[in-house]
Amino acid sequence: MSQVNNDQIVVEGARVHNLKNIDVEIPKNKLVVITGISGSGKSSLAFDTIYAEGQRRYMETFGAYARQFVGDMERPDVDKITGLSPVISIEQKTTNKNPRSTVGTITEVYDFMRLLYARIGEAYSYNTSKKMVKWSEEEIVDNIFRRFDGQKISLLAPLVRGRKGHYRELFEEIRKKGFVKVRVDGEIKDLAPKMQVDRYKIHDIEVVVDRLKVGDDFRVRISQSVQQTLKMGKDLMMVLPENEEPKSRNQKAKSKNLFDSDESVAYPPLGDGGVALYSKQLMCEDTGLSYEEPSPNAFSFNSPYGACPTCKGLGNVFTIDMDEILPDSSLSVKEGGIKPLGEEREASVFNQVVAFAKKYKIKLDVPVSKLPKEQLDLLLFGDKNINPSLEVDVNDETVPDAYTGSYEGIIPMLKRWFGSSHSTEGLREWVQQFMTLKTCGTCNGARLKKESLWFKIENRNIAELSEMNLDNLAAWFDGLELRISNKQATIAKDVLKEIRERLQFLLNVGLTYLTLNRSSRTLSGGESQRIRLATQIGSQLQGITYILDEPSIGLHQRDNHRLIDALKNLRDVGNSVLVVEHDKDIMLAADH
Repeated sequence: MSQVNNDQIVVEGARVHNLKNIDVEIPKNKLVVITGISGSGKSSLAFDTIYAEGQRRYMETFGAYARQFVGDMERPDVDKITGLSPVISIEQKTTNKNPRSTVGTITEVYDFMRLLYARIGEAYSYNTSKKMVKWSEEEIVDNIFRRFDGQKISLLAPLVRGRKGHYRELFEEIRKKGFVKVRVDGEIKDLAPKMQVDRYKIHDIEVVVDRLKVGDDFRVRISQSVQQTLKMGKDLMMVLPENEEPKSRNQKAKSKNLFDSDESVAYPPLGDGGVALYSKQLMCEDTGLSYEEPSPNAFSFNSPYGACPTCKGLGNVFTIDMDEILPDSSLSVKEGGIKPLGEEREASVFNQVVAFAKKYKIKLDVPVSKLPKEQLDLLLFGDKNINPSLEVDVNDETVPDAYTGSYEGIIPMLKRWFGSSHSTEGLREWVQQFMTLKTCGTCNGARLKKESLWFKIENRNIAELSEMNLDNLAAWFDGLELRISNKQATIAKDVLKEIRERLQFLLNVGLTYLTLNRSSRTLSGGESQRIRLATQIGSQLQGITYILDEPSIGLHQRDNHRLIDALKNLRDVGNSVLVVEHDKDIMLAADH
């Protein structure tokens, strides 16, 4: 075997584990199955010899400085290996314990879906469920000319919306900038020195940036004033027709459009006080609720910009389990009836409990079940109204006989320890035994903040798509361009191509039943391996030696042909595929 053959991987004198100085020739760019009885050395040849040598050679390409951080890899017990190309192992491992890792993030399908929703997702108000709108400066100017042509209008920049205060400094600042009028709670007023409003009432305040009659002669002026108004109002402005009757902020204006007969022109409805609202940001016309322009991070549960603020993007939260706190109510507090507290002993926490019970006349030597609910709640949660100062007795010669302390309650204490960044991992694990994992009540397991869940495509948000089986999800994406606008279809063309390709790779390896929101920690070894296989197929690498460990395990017999096609696909793009396998169908489909 000394002659070099570039069409083969040649192994000479392999003695790893059960291998007895064997020689083997493996054809390259073929689907090759390594099979045999248990203990015959299949994995020793594939993984501990061929893969190990490939990894060692790869590590040797690093400089000496880099190798000192990763260490040297031991050379497998083999005389010689020739014809070996770069090696990738796809084993049955479920080593990813990250609770944030899902099928969607591993395969990058979810990453492209985030991009899709950021580009073509339509925003809806979580207050009214109505579609939100936004305007460019040019659209606002054109709309003003269409809607208010020939009318006198005031351009208003909102500065205060629904807040208390006297705003004396704000009025003075506006006056110094040269403005002469403001609209306070729906009423136009002249700005005056030392002007203020009732500090204990809720107010809406807008500054009148310009007043003019709409006409072609004023187009340039209106454009400039709109720009200035939006700048002062932080991308929000109002237009007040001066022939409208003034209305206070508590009066309900009729929500209707001017020029209702012109159905081809969209107008924001008149809000309180007869004003029309315009926003450069996404805005609910009925309530004034606005969203920021979405970015892909807004749909990422691994980003603070998109994650649910309660569960931090995990979809579930740890809550106190009262059955674990009070497992045996026949015991008294001193006997360990409150499990985290344990039995009576000389300890700081127990001393505080004794002092607290003495102050509130709570008996600690009667069964927990016989304590009045009010007293048990005091022990568990502390006094929510006051935090009394306690004289805590200490039976310890090394410290004074008593000290002044306080008692926060067993459950608040456990929550504080569990949530504190200063707590040790051991302390958190101890507290966790008294807690249970529940679906987050804020996002209902969707992991995302409320605003992100109100961006939709075809009436579905990104979390709803993530809950669909992959075969149903692929069907939903099929023909999506025909169900959205031409503009959306053009924008989404490239992203949809990437999503469909990745979904098809997953379907081709028999993972039709998985969902994108499935946690990677719950995947079997076979599922994890087939996901990595699908990812490698999608990468379209060439000239690689792939080594797989029994990829058919856990796969239904009817899906075997899909797996075989996937392995052949990997081979056909110019790779060598070595499979350790016992499955008859895969052995018959192999080239060697």
